[in-house]
Amino acid sequence: MSSLTELQQQAGFTFRNEGLLRRALTHRSYLNEHPEETEDNERLEFLGDAVLDFLIAAMLYHRFPEMQEGPLTRLRSSLVRAEQLAAFARQIGLGPHIRLGKGEDDAGGRDREVLLSDTFEAILGGLYLDSGLEAVKEFVEQSFLPLALGILREQKDIDAKSQFQEWAQAELNFTPQYVTVSAEGPDHDKTFVVEVRVNGETYGVGTGRSKQSAAREAALEALKRVGGI
Repeated sequence: MSSLTELQQQAGFTFRNEGLLRRALTHRSYLNEHPEETEDNERLEFLGDAVLDFLIAAMLYHRFPEMQEGPLTRLRSSLVRAEQLAAFARQIGLGPHIRLGKGEDDAGGRDREVLLSDTFEAILGGLYLDSGLEAVKEFVEQSFLPLALGILREQKDIDAKSQFQEWAQAELNFTPQYVTVSAEGPDHDKTFVVEVRVNGETYGVGTGRSKQSAAREAALEALKRVGGI
């Protein structure tokens, strides 16, 4: 069984043109060391990002007809954030199949959140070109609908940063500022600590593997402090 066949079986999609799949798996660092290759996956990532946003929005619109625009937007953001796409990439075992340059590989690129997320989007772009919108829709709904239902059950769709900003502007007439106070660990496995401050006072501190996730944790802590949740 070839590597690409194994990936497709594990992921649940099929490319008729495996050349498109190889391109979707090709990071720009690979091209630097393989001059015979002519294109990396960045254009496919651009396309896949747009296709994913549309399909997620359409899925939520049709599946949750009573949900208003604000909650729909927050739920979509929860589904398509980089951490979540990287988690899907890990679930399908994407990392070992990515074509990386040696330096990027040695630096731990196969498990780097942004790289995994970008490659996942590139695969969706490639699948769209290879098999059309319906094929991507089927894959996206199988992957994302259970997650959306779980988020709604557990109320994880709360946009803590937006809620805390609304509180701070209404109560204090200031906009919160998010400050990264530390970043420790190697480039592929950093841990960030972020504080959210209002008019110079710290209201919450969060820790995460990205600045965005640390900022959300800080906002959640701030909301708890002021009684917002």
